Amino acid sequence: MSRTLMISMLIYLMVQAVTFGIGVILLLTTPLSAHAMELMPWMVGVTFVISVPVAWAIAPMLKARREITVPSSGI
Repeated sequence: MSRTLMISMLIYLMVQAVTFGIGVILLLTTPLSAHAMELMPWMVGVTFVISVPVAWAIAPMLKARREITVPSSGI
């Protein structure tokens, strides 16, 4: 597995939580709030799908630019 995929899997749930929170706030603060209970399952599905490419786009930014090396003791 590539590092990008592993990092994406680690941050996927965090990204989904944030996108779901933003979606719920937008849903409840617009005139769509009258239909919020019917639209909430759709919000879960949409954030489930949207979070995949967002997590995939964020993952390369979280990778280290270069490896950290431990300096030798010179012994």
